[in-house]
Amino acid sequence: MVMGTEELLRLTIAALMTRTGARQSVLADGLGLSQAQISRKQAGRQHWSLEDVDGLAAHFGLHVLDLLAGPTHAVGVLHGAIPALRPADTVQAPVAQLPVPAAVQVPVQSPPEAAPPAAGPTLLCVLCGQPCSDEVDGFPQHLSAEECAAAVAAATPAPTPAPVAPEPAPVPQQLPTEPPAPAPVPEATVKPDVPEAAPEQARTGPAVVRGPRAYASGTLTDQIAGNVHAALRECEGDVEAAQAALIKSAIPDVMKLFKESRVGGRYEHSEFPPTADVLRKRSQKGADDIWEGRPKWRNPHIFQAAKKGETFEVTALDMNAAYLSALKCWLPIGQLLENTSGVHNPKKAGIHLITPADWDHSDLPNPLGNRMEPGELWVTESTLRLLLDCARQGLADAPLIHRSLVSGGTEVLLEKLRRALAEVRKNALAEGDELTENYVKSMYSKLVSTLGESTANRDMRRPDWMHIIRAKAFANLWMKANKIRTAGLQVVEISGTDELHVVGDWRSVFAEGRDLNQVKEKKTYILGGKG
Repeated sequence: MVMGTEELLRLTIAALMTRTGARQSVLADGLGLSQAQISRKQAGRQHWSLEDVDGLAAHFGLHVLDLLAGPTHAVGVLHGAIPALRPADTVQAPVAQLPVPAAVQVPVQSPPEAAPPAAGPTLLCVLCGQPCSDEVDGFPQHLSAEECAAAVAAATPAPTPAPVAPEPAPVPQQLPTEPPAPAPVPEATVKPDVPEAAPEQARTGPAVVRGPRAYASGTLTDQIAGNVHAALRECEGDVEAAQAALIKSAIPDVMKLFKESRVGGRYEHSEFPPTADVLRKRSQKGADDIWEGRPKWRNPHIFQAAKKGETFEVTALDMNAAYLSALKCWLPIGQLLENTSGVHNPKKAGIHLITPADWDHSDLPNPLGNRMEPGELWVTESTLRLLLDCARQGLADAPLIHRSLVSGGTEVLLEKLRRALAEVRKNALAEGDELTENYVKSMYSKLVSTLGESTANRDMRRPDWMHIIRAKAFANLWMKANKIRTAGLQVVEISGTDELHVVGDWRSVFAEGRDLNQVKEKKTYILGGKG
């Protein structure tokens, strides 16, 4: 099926807005439209006019041909990785008007001519503008946020020396070609060059310091801080009253942040898709058919030895913000559709009916959790990917997939929101700001718990997302237990989303702290012995 020109234009606009960080309100101001009109045009409820196309091209600093050539080409031209398309008359016009600087233009144009052959076969990700080798729905894209961050981090050293070297070269070339007196001309050329270099450094600066932060929106973090300050003002500085007010508004606040994090996004997710029967609760207080893989396990060898009198020094570790970390998971974008091929598609996400393989490791918990019943069961995308990883590591056979309910998937749907919450949480911990810390915790925990069939959240109903995020938290805990075992330490106990008991020097495996990629020690105790 061939995509229409206007639909291709919408994808291009979304890709450019994502890469430049522009919001619909900014784009609306540039085009002389309202934000609501931009939203309707991008949603397909109104058409983009030819006048709009001219305005869009001018807004992003592109030629109309580059704008209409698709998201990959437009993002490539925006970053200078792909030469711009120009009509023949536009190329000849400056040559005819300015015959003298022709010699100056030839060497300037030669580097871009040499670049396309190398960059030609390389696909550019529509999200980050860096080379990639995968496609999603026909468009080049990295399959995870880590791949985007790594590509940006790898590309950032190159542009840093580039602006320094070319700056002295064009200045001597322009000086002799200017007919006026040479003294004022360098001043005029130097002044515009400075503001042009500043935005480039500001844009690439965050990527050099923190590659992943290039995709986080400072607007989201500012809004969170603004909510805290507003609550303190309304409560006249009463911290307890402000905390109660913030926790009460956590659900609508986090949903507002999520919606704003998706402005200009690559995907239009479904907020109220039809709910599959296996995702429906059997009663008001009952559960549906999805198994999330919640762990509750003890090492039988260690506890048997402890009963015989052997002693073990055990450290109980706590995983930081387990559900916040779990927001980084593969989620289905649209309505779940049935697939009976029995093959897992890594570019899709959903829930799966499987028969798991036997688990023969008594010193490592089963990635399925404490499930005892044999036979078929419904698992989430997070659990299935964990089981497939175990099969690749040779820990067990791959599960047998009988049936899947899936949609096109992505791992970055909640990534901007997750990073904003993580950054605010990190700053709050560093400053000892318990009010903001508890507010952030309330937002991400309530987001996960109310995504299903909850009356507390009326902005979205995605029970599949709720199960997938929860299962991801359990999977993350299991992967930490496996890391402990691989390092030669002993896993004593694992339970819930954040509790891991180990024997051995765990600091040689994990960094200690309260950041998302760190763990903290809860307590140390002696297991076994005569006492």
